[in-house]
Amino acid sequence: MLEHGGRLDEAILRYGHPRAAWLDLSTGINPQAYPVPPVPTERWQRLPEDDTALLDAAWRYYGSTALLPVAGSQAAIQTLPALFATARVGLVMPTYAEHARAWQPHRPRHLSRDDVDTALDSLDVLVLVNPNNPTGARVGADTLRRWHRRLTQRGGTLIVDEAFADADAADSLAADAGRAGLVVLRSLGKFFGLAGARVGFVLAPETVREALAERLGPWTLSGPAQYVATQALADTAWQAGMRTHLAQASTRLDALLVAHGAAPTRGCALFRWLPTPAARQWQDHLARHAIWVRAFDSPASLRIGLPGTEAGWQRLDDALRAGTRAGWRLTMETIPE
Repeated sequence: MLEHGGRLDEAILRYGHPRAAWLDLSTGINPQAYPVPPVPTERWQRLPEDDTALLDAAWRYYGSTALLPVAGSQAAIQTLPALFATARVGLVMPTYAEHARAWQPHRPRHLSRDDVDTALDSLDVLVLVNPNNPTGARVGADTLRRWHRRLTQRGGTLIVDEAFADADAADSLAADAGRAGLVVLRSLGKFFGLAGARVGFVLAPETVREALAERLGPWTLSGPAQYVATQALADTAWQAGMRTHLAQASTRLDALLVAHGAAPTRGCALFRWLPTPAARQWQDHLARHAIWVRAFDSPASLRIGLPGTEAGWQRLDDALRAGTRAGWRLTMETIPE
């Protein structure tokens, strides 16, 4: 089965619809992406240098100067485990699969949200995604700071992946960046819809940033990516309008799913998460209608992103209606915690 959202080439091979026919709701990427301005020619011609304009825009946006630009948060996810000697690592599950893959050499413990307080004093590193991917569950900032204090009392580290935090950053720890034992990952891929630009930031103490920079090497961001990211991070009017739009769109998606028999769903502003015993059946059914969603097996569930057009909303409505007529349940009786 596909490991990530997207990857339409594999879906096309399996189901045969032409690429232009697909409605991809599998990634949680904003379908209303930031409108990329024309890129100055010299950005294509020169090697990228340290971009003070980008850093200034990022400092203002995240509320911290303790940051390092990287080629998407994936670059940091893959590299961070190598900065730690043999460590006792806890992963809050379910979570983005690349975290489990990257930390595998450390043999991480898989923890539920409720396990953390009990397990924390036996860990050197705690890793979580907030809001969570794929469930959208959130951990409040006060709880995160309490966990951070307990870890740092023993020299431990809290790593928080905030890839989906931009639409509502109330629980973000970005402004705390620079404190010992705290690493926050951010990305322009989801909220800004600029996944192809591969722009992210690691907010962390200077020692962590220097060690990452040494391992990642020079020119982690291309010149065009630096330019586009600077414009997006500085455009506060677009950001405010998009937060309002996404809140309305996610409410609309909730209403659509409930209308087809779902219980109230979970998720964040960019996707909804729906536990259902028929997750793989629904993924297959929707794919036969050229709609691609993400299915999970543990727990059995779907993650459904936001359509970007009225035609897309109608296609999803029609396909869900056809599935419920076939007798498949769109939800479980109770939603797992």
